[in-house]
Amino acid sequence: MTKRINAKKKISRKLGASIWGAPKDPFNKRSYKPGHHGANLRTRNTDYGLQLKAKQKLKFYYGNISEKQFRNLFKLAAKTKGDTSENFISLLERRLDTVIYRANFVNTVFAARQFINHKHVLVNGKVVNIPSYRLKIGDVVQVREKSQNLTIVIEALQKKERDIPTYLDVSADNKTAKVIANPVFAEVPYSCPMELNLITEYYSR
Repeated sequence: MTKRINAKKKISRKLGASIWGAPKDPFNKRSYKPGHHGANLRTRNTDYGLQLKAKQKLKFYYGNISEKQFRNLFKLAAKTKGDTSENFISLLERRLDTVIYRANFVNTVFAARQFINHKHVLVNGKVVNIPSYRLKIGDVVQVREKSQNLTIVIEALQKKERDIPTYLDVSADNKTAKVIANPVFAEVPYSCPMELNLITEYYSR
């Protein structure tokens, strides 16, 4: 288990927003930074500081992505034809772990990564255990038949804590999710504001 996962309960408070919108997010009770002096701590917002905070919010939202992976995705988005910010969001939203999370098959993006690693997921009928696997339009993701009655899946589908975006066609009964369109930023159901312009500025320094 990495330090990022161990510290996930402090992330929302550190960044000043309920990153995942969870009902029991510690930020909902203590909306100040963790630590003995967190409630009284005052910091000066520089341009770099704002850019870094925006980047960290988006990176942590997608769970266990390392800085190297995140930066490389941005570089790929910049090289791809079209708007860099939109390309970046599309790459993040077409990750297999993101789609499992969006479809409400598990409760958290961290659980989605573990779920995939344990070979509970099929892509177009074949087992895929790589959380960063990049899906294409038309790909069908399914929870393996022998895994569909796991408590983690049943409870997540009952709670339905997140709205399903329009670029996914999800069947709760069949435990399937199909990518039917290219994800765009305006349709991503983030639980807190994401500032893509600041992220672009950060990586363009």
